[in-house]
Amino acid sequence: MPNRALLSVYDKTGVVDLARGLVGLGWELVSSGGTARAIADAGLPVTDVAELTGFPAILGHRVVTLHPAVHAGLLANLHEAEHRADLERMGYAPISLAVVNLYPFTANPGIELIDVGGPTMVRAAAKNHAHVGVVTQPSQYAELLDELRSNANALSDATRRRLARDAFAHTAAYDAAIVSWFDDEDRAAGVGEVLPRSLHYSLVRAQELRYGENPHQQGARYRIEGRRSWWDDAVQHGGKELSYLNLFDTEAAWRLANSFDSPGVVVVKHANPCGVAVAGDIATAYVRANACDPVSAFGGIVAANRPVTRAMAEALAPVFTEVVVAPAFDDDALTILTAKKNLRVLSAPEPYGASLDLRSIDGGLLVQQVDPVSVDRSLWRVVTEAQPDAALWDDIVFGWQVCAAVSSNAIVLAKDRQAFGIGAGQQNRLDSARIAQERAAGRASGGVCASDAFFPFRDGLDAVASAGVRAVVQPGGSVRDDEVIAAANEHGIAMVFTGERHFRH
Repeated sequence: MPNRALLSVYDKTGVVDLARGLVGLGWELVSSGGTARAIADAGLPVTDVAELTGFPAILGHRVVTLHPAVHAGLLANLHEAEHRADLERMGYAPISLAVVNLYPFTANPGIELIDVGGPTMVRAAAKNHAHVGVVTQPSQYAELLDELRSNANALSDATRRRLARDAFAHTAAYDAAIVSWFDDEDRAAGVGEVLPRSLHYSLVRAQELRYGENPHQQGARYRIEGRRSWWDDAVQHGGKELSYLNLFDTEAAWRLANSFDSPGVVVVKHANPCGVAVAGDIATAYVRANACDPVSAFGGIVAANRPVTRAMAEALAPVFTEVVVAPAFDDDALTILTAKKNLRVLSAPEPYGASLDLRSIDGGLLVQQVDPVSVDRSLWRVVTEAQPDAALWDDIVFGWQVCAAVSSNAIVLAKDRQAFGIGAGQQNRLDSARIAQERAAGRASGGVCASDAFFPFRDGLDAVASAGVRAVVQPGGSVRDDEVIAAANEHGIAMVFTGERHFRH
């Protein structure tokens, strides 16, 4: 009896060529619906599933392959005498290969595109991979035929096991997409939970990395199947392979850079901004951003929200930088930057955005909504006698955007939309204020201070006041707010309460 293959695919890319190759190897083909028609139209012999089962498709094609003639052929363990006897008694033949792909639910979700027969066949064939090969992607067809031709018309045990593993991953991703659709529909109807009862993600390894946080650790980037990431559309023009920290830091830099409407540049080191500036042109923005903390900028990540010009490239080239990312690069700029063999040069679209923030903990994940940073001044309150003028308001908004991207406790000193002192990740706010003041070295005089959370005592306010700032922006909400407001009034400083904290750990 010839080997029998079952072909039932929605995506018919390459299926006729596969069928032709199988027929050339002496395989008998069984198929259904449009797949059977495509194979027959190519002049190839094919048996319709309805002929195999003795039953036509019913319920508007909802029931086609759900029949013992199909599933006994897929599930029979040919090492078991009882199984062989059952096949013979029922007049069924074993199926050695299942080529199945599913309705495109992710592209066009809806009840009628929830595939039932397809996943059932895939799971049956994958369970019985000791005897059956299962193929779910057109990209697997060429490799399949190559092995059959070189291996006496059979697949190796290792190949069938690998294909089965991929098949179960395929059906798991399909089910995850359906669950997510239910959750999205419920949220749209106002009855769903922001954080659902269960999360179902299928993650596909999209990029192998040079190493993890340290060279002795492996690292990779995984993408949620069915979704796009800006990383998938980024183009690396030069430099070494990316590492885990390159991606981690570049993500932080790129998100912040794209939060500004005007030409802006962000320099990040160890996930924290160490330089941020907005200016009339991108080259000036880079020079101003790098000037915030040139020592920390050494070996950092640079993100620019406008195409990189020759002038910016010439300013950046002498500074040791790990990654530079921008929407595009002028030809001269690209020539200058790609000449530095260790500099990774990336052009990329804006971040596509995410709704949830996930972090690994023992036995699971911590999950929260992604933190949105509002700059809606109608929600903010000036709580001091001094009032900000228009120029000061620009710095207040800028400082607040930067501060929200800095690890807590966070203090940012800025002037003319240029960060001059950034205190990050300290266990107390006073130390962050002292670090920011030291790094600003008087350059923020006349500017603003932004604090990601309230000042618990007036000592922090006094510390930033000594830097010469004219305004402070902070969430407010401390039991000692009155004391801090009084201190601001003593110093003649305007203070704005945003009512929203932005801790970042």
